[in-house]
Amino acid sequence: MARSVSILGATGSIGRSTLDLIEREDDAFDVIALTARSDVEGLAAAARRTRARHAVIGDERLYPALKDALAGSETQAAAGNDAICEAAALGADWTMAAIVGTAGLKPVMAALKQGKTVALANKESLVLAGGLMTHAAQEAGATLLPVDSEHNAVFQCFPHDDPSRVRRIILTASGGPFRTLSREEMARVTPAQAVKHPNWSMGAKISVDSATLMNKGLELIEAHHLFPVGSEKLSVLVHPQSVVHSLVEYVDGSMLAQLGPADMRTPIAHTLAWPQRMKTPCEPLDLAKVGRLDFEDPDLDRFPALALALEALAAGGSRAGVLNAANEEAVAAFLAGRIGFLDIFMVVDQVVSRYDPRPAETIDEALMLDAESRRETALALERRAA
Repeated sequence: MARSVSILGATGSIGRSTLDLIEREDDAFDVIALTARSDVEGLAAAARRTRARHAVIGDERLYPALKDALAGSETQAAAGNDAICEAAALGADWTMAAIVGTAGLKPVMAALKQGKTVALANKESLVLAGGLMTHAAQEAGATLLPVDSEHNAVFQCFPHDDPSRVRRIILTASGGPFRTLSREEMARVTPAQAVKHPNWSMGAKISVDSATLMNKGLELIEAHHLFPVGSEKLSVLVHPQSVVHSLVEYVDGSMLAQLGPADMRTPIAHTLAWPQRMKTPCEPLDLAKVGRLDFEDPDLDRFPALALALEALAAGGSRAGVLNAANEEAVAAFLAGRIGFLDIFMVVDQVVSRYDPRPAETIDEALMLDAESRRETALALERRAA
C-alpha cells in the first residue's frame, strides 16, 4: 500500500527536497496535505503534481488566490493557522514538519498527537518546547525522526535499545564561512558574506546561525531532547568538509559515524523510508576525491554564541526558548543591516541574562515566553541603535 504523507512547509528548501523524493516514486506515496505560508504558486503547483487532497496557505488573505490556482483539480483549498493545524491532524502515516520558526510548533504538536511518524526539520520547536513535544510523542505513541543531518546521523548510530552504552554524542560543525577569521575580521563581515555557506545550500537565517555557530548550539539543545544521555555527554567538533555528519562514542571506546554527501535529501530519505531505505538522486560520496577529513575543537572565544547555548542548556527551564527567540530577532536585524555581525551575540546575551530559567508547562506558555523574549530583544536593538 502507498504510504500516506503530509508536508508542513512544502515550499521551503526542506519541503521542496521532500517533494523531489516523493515525486520520483509517486506510486509509493499518497499525499494527504501540503501547506505553505504565502507561496500560492508553489503550493498549488506542488498540489497539482502530487494530486494532494488538501492544500493550505497560512496567510488567510491568499485563500481566493489559492482556490483559483487549484480550480479544476481535486485538491481542497484552505487558509489560516488553524487550517494548517487541522491539516497536520489528518492522520498521515508520515508527516514532514518543516515550517520555519515557532509558527511550526502547534502544527507539529497536532501531528504528534495522531500517533504516527513525524519527521522533524523544525529545530525551533524542540528548542522552545522539547520536553512538551517528547512527552506528547510518548503519550500518543508517535515516532519522532530527526531530519537535521547531524541528528539524523546520530539517530542512525545510536543504540536505541540501551542508551547507557553511549559515552558521548559528537555533533559535527563545518565552522561556517568565517572559521579562520579573527574577531576583528568578523566585525567587518556583511550579510552577503554570512549567507554564503561553504558546503550547504540553506536559507539566510540558518546560514547566519552556521556562521556564528549558534546553529550548533541550538542543535545541542535539540540533541538533549532527542537522545536520552544527559547534556554532559553532548559535544561539538568542527569538521570543515561536512562529510562526517555526527558521531556516537560507546563506553568501550568504539566510535560510530554516519558519512554522506552534503545533500539534505539523504537524511530526508532516511526518515521517509524508515525503517527501510530508498534510493536518492544524491551524488555518491567519493572518499578518494575528498582525500582527507579534518577535525578541530570549536573556538568559544571567537564564537561565543556556542558558549551561550551551552550555558542555556545547562540552565534548563525556558532559557533555551529565550535564546532562540532573541537570536532570531538579532539575526533578522543583522540581515537588515541594522546591527553588525558581532552584535548578534551581544544582543542575545543581553536578553538571555534578564531571564530566570523557569519551565513552560504548556504550549501556550512557551509561545507567550517566545513573544515576550522577542519584545525584549526589540527593545535591546532599539537601545543599541540609540
